[in-house]
Amino acid sequence: MKRLTLPVLFVAGLLWNAVSHATLNVLACEPEWGALVAELAGDKASVHLATTPRQDPHHIEARPSLIARARRADLLVCNGAELEDGWLPLLQRESGNARIQRGRPGWFEAAQYVQLIEKPAALDRTLGDVHAAGNPHFHVDPRNLLPVAEALAERLSEIDAAHAAHYHARLADFRQRWQMAIARWEQRAAPLKGVPVAVQHKNWSYLIRWLGMEMVLDLEPKSGVDPSAAYLAEVVQRLEQTPARMVLRSNYHSPRPAQWVSQRSGIPAVELPFTVGASAMAHDLFGLYDDIIERLLEATQ
Repeated sequence: MKRLTLPVLFVAGLLWNAVSHATLNVLACEPEWGALVAELAGDKASVHLATTPRQDPHHIEARPSLIARARRADLLVCNGAELEDGWLPLLQRESGNARIQRGRPGWFEAAQYVQLIEKPAALDRTLGDVHAAGNPHFHVDPRNLLPVAEALAERLSEIDAAHAAHYHARLADFRQRWQMAIARWEQRAAPLKGVPVAVQHKNWSYLIRWLGMEMVLDLEPKSGVDPSAAYLAEVVQRLEQTPARMVLRSNYHSPRPAQWVSQRSGIPAVELPFTVGASAMAHDLFGLYDDIIERLLEATQ
């Protein structure tokens, strides 16, 4: 029997490009938000993604095929907090779709419903890739998905009032399962509390705060700026004074900086799936956090 590959399973299970009973056409900027729409809408929405699980959501191209998707969308669900500012305005403008413009019901920005951390004291681009609103990678703390889910279910109900009861029922089911999963993850991850880690980029800050870990240093000299060999050598020296148990990086970043530090410091470099579909286990939102926690625990052994 021929086995389906991860990309085939991911596309078949999440995107639902040919759902026969779908009533809403949804374009999600990132896979995690597409997965959340799928949880809340079920067969009432056809969900398409603007980015893949192994793309840096900061930097993608608003290609013609993506513009065509946006032109047909009833709802555009994005992260916000400036994460997509390099390409989303062009996508919205070129689509010519009034429904998905800012301020319209068809525009949904998840960041509006959470409290962001690491807001810069000053907006100085010489400091690197600075986000004025704060760190935009809030989805790696699963607790942040609950207020987003509440707001998103309301928006789905507003756009598709005929199926409002359906969206509210699925929200109640998701909320119960998600709260139980959070309790399970926190119990499972208890040994990680207080564990010092280094990061290749500050996209794990919310996860580290949630699990009570300690971030001791960042491999980037400035946010979003690739480190030189000389800078990484300084990092290794600093790790001798302030040890870490592991170096974390997301699946879409180059493995080279973390591996360079790992080889010279003796601490493991750990690749974590950053979104749904980024690993075999991360086939949905629940599997994403299962996989993240298991990889962290394995690195501490």
